[in-house]
Amino acid sequence: MREMDGREHRHLGQEVLAGGIAMEGLKKFEEHQRREGKPVSHTFAKALLAGITGAEVDKYAQEHGQGWLNREATMRQAQQNAERMYNDYYVQQQGAAMYDPYAYGPPAEIRGPRW
Repeated sequence: MREMDGREHRHLGQEVLAGGIAMEGLKKFEEHQRREGKPVSHTFAKALLAGITGAEVDKYAQEHGQGWLNREATMRQAQQNAERMYNDYYVQQQGAAMYDPYAYGPPAEIRGPRW
C-alpha cells in the first residue's frame, strides 16, 4: 500500500467530512419538513437542503477551526452529495413528483430509532 502525502490526507478528510455533513443536512431537512408538514417542489426542497447543508459546513468550520478545511470545496461537495442522496431516494427510488412528508418515510440512511 502506498503512503499518502498531506494534500491527499486533507482531500480524503474533506470527502469524508462532506459525506457526513450531507447526511446531517438531509436529516435536518427531513426533520424540518416533517414538522412543517407541507409538500414542496423538488426545486424548493433542493434549495432548502443546500442551505441547510451549507450552514452545517459553516457550523463545523466555526466549531473546529478551518486550519485544514477548504470551506468552499467542502461545502460544494456536501451540497452535491446531499442533492444526490435526495434525488436517489425521492426522485429515482420513489418516483415522487414532489417532496411530500406524508407520502414517504425518510431514507434508511438517516432514519433514527423513532421511525
